Amino acid sequence: MSFEDRSLQLVTDLELPSSLDSVDVAENHVIETAAKAGLSEDDTFRFGYAVREAMVNAVVHGNRYNSNKTVTFRLYATTGCLEVFIRDHGDGFNAGGVADPLAEENLLSQSGRGLALIKAFVDEIELSAAEGGGTRVILRKFVKAGTNDPSIVSE
Repeated sequence: MSFEDRSLQLVTDLELPSSLDSVDVAENHVIETAAKAGLSEDDTFRFGYAVREAMVNAVVHGNRYNSNKTVTFRLYATTGCLEVFIRDHGDGFNAGGVADPLAEENLLSQSGRGLALIKAFVDEIELSAAEGGGTRVILRKFVKAGTNDPSIVSE
């Protein structure tokens, strides 16, 4: 059965304010659910960190801390997979315009590593323009066979 054939169960559905407190809220939901789903401690940390980075991008770069804009955060579970959906209401994002954080001229830069870290810590990432404006990102982390069934995880 392919991933697309699996039925996702919504675990968390939140509209969060454009604040760094919202980053913590999202990360905490993911860490709690990932641990219950059977991810290893290291994978739970890495997935939580990836979500943290994606939320920071949505709040800081997407919505630019605009208190009139929210960040949509949804956490889904299915047998063998956790999926996070994040959407901001900013001006959009061109992933092709991101400088290589490992290039010598960027090594001391204060920003620019978030997307690279996200890609390193998730199994799949989808990044695209959101319908109606803004950016949406979907992060997936697969749970290895023999662990708990995340489809029964609840809040």
